[in-house]
Amino acid sequence: MGNRYYSLDVFRGATVALMILVNNPGSWSHIFGPLKHAPWHGVTPTDLVFPFFLFAVGNAMAFVMPRFEAAGAAEFWKKVIKRTLLIFGIGVLLHWSPFIKWDGDQLVGKSWENVRILGVLQRIALCYFFASVIVFYGKTKGAYIIGMSILLLYWFACYALGADGDPYSLQGWFGNPIDIDILGVTHIYKGEGVPFDPEGFMSTPAAIVQVIFGFLVGQYIQLKGKNTDMLSGLLVAGLVLTFTGYCWDLVFPINKKIWTSSYTIYTTGLAILTIGVMIYAIEFKGAKGAWSRFFDVFGKNPLFIFVLSGFLPRVLGMFRWVNETDADGTKHYTSFLPWFYNTLCKPIANDPRVGSLVYALLMIGFYWLIVYVLDKKKIYIKV
Repeated sequence: MGNRYYSLDVFRGATVALMILVNNPGSWSHIFGPLKHAPWHGVTPTDLVFPFFLFAVGNAMAFVMPRFEAAGAAEFWKKVIKRTLLIFGIGVLLHWSPFIKWDGDQLVGKSWENVRILGVLQRIALCYFFASVIVFYGKTKGAYIIGMSILLLYWFACYALGADGDPYSLQGWFGNPIDIDILGVTHIYKGEGVPFDPEGFMSTPAAIVQVIFGFLVGQYIQLKGKNTDMLSGLLVAGLVLTFTGYCWDLVFPINKKIWTSSYTIYTTGLAILTIGVMIYAIEFKGAKGAWSRFFDVFGKNPLFIFVLSGFLPRVLGMFRWVNETDADGTKHYTSFLPWFYNTLCKPIANDPRVGSLVYALLMIGFYWLIVYVLDKKKIYIKV
């Protein structure tokens, strides 16, 4: 296996699987608590998924950065810019897709004016770009110093520029008016009831550091090798960062939606502990099997299957039929996925959250079949 760590592949694949799980419930109105995001401050298991993925991006960067350095700056910029633009562009097109919508009984074009510009893929692209540049030019020590400086400066900005008395609230956070000015209200997410983008520009800096930390940990694992010293160092670092983030929460609340510095530190600590446990189980004890292979295939086509899980429901939603007609002639439509949930999943239990979870798990199984077949055919779609 050389210096490859199968456990890191499993970690990445498990993170992708969980991203699909939390993004595809049968009903957004019926979700078990752990599968919801924290309303504002705080963290749930769902709030760990995105930072874990960014951390995994940094891990992967640790394995490819030596090749970038050997190829030189020109090749580095060419590849990083190309990958950044591709991921960002795919994210925008995903929000715009399927480019048409139903207006009554007619299909009309989906206007660009109301398309959300930022999102999960766009944040991944931006974090990948800036973290790559920082690591390439700053090297290990510089990347660490720059990363910690970003976290401290972001804390200062949130406190100094936020509203008096409550600078970390939705209304008091300094970044929201700036994001709105840059993007425009029509291109901003409105899931909080007001224009506010949880993947906005102003909350991106601390997320960039998540990738930097992932790189530093990946590099540490490579340099130390598969031994108990590496594993103990990893677990100690994970405990220290988790505790530090928990303490920082007392003055700078852990918050995913504005991606606070304490959130970065806390979730990085938990990611390191998770990877440490996986390395111990898989690399040291050989605890591999069906469970690891299940997640492994997700990790081999991560961005492709994540994009497909967002794109396919949008396309299927365009194929609809009349489900019910009111006495006044008003038609109510349904499409395959809502029909599948309401007909087969929702009736499973009296608690509608059970049916919603069953639907999400079936979606995981469906997308797993796709990546399993791709893996069997040795098809790996790189971006």
